[in-house]
Amino acid sequence: MADKKFQNEEEQEMTVTLTLDDDTEVECVVLTIFDAGEGEYIALLPMEGEDSEEGEVYLYRYSETEDGTPILDNIESDEEYEIVSDAFDELLDSQEYDELVSEDELDEFEAGDDEEE
Repeated sequence: MADKKFQNEEEQEMTVTLTLDDDTEVECVVLTIFDAGEGEYIALLPMEGEDSEEGEVYLYRYSETEDGTPILDNIESDEEYEIVSDAFDELLDSQEYDELVSEDELDEFEAGDDEEE
């Protein structure tokens, strides 16, 4: 399981620093926290690296301790991941993508797309 640190930046954009099993740290933007199946989940968008360039979204099980500290857990089963992935896709279909991602992030993606062409 990855370690997580939440930060709330000045423009109210919530970020998470994931420490992966190989001790690599990945800074991610919190896209949304949503319900799926019988639980709550969080969608994270990496800010840098290969996954960021490909628009990869990380999905984790989400909960909070009694004092409000966020807890992220890996989704262990393929069945659970399928449910969560489908719910996130439905969420994207029902909302405008730019409601989940800030204009600055959209500009970064567009700039990244221009570089690839």
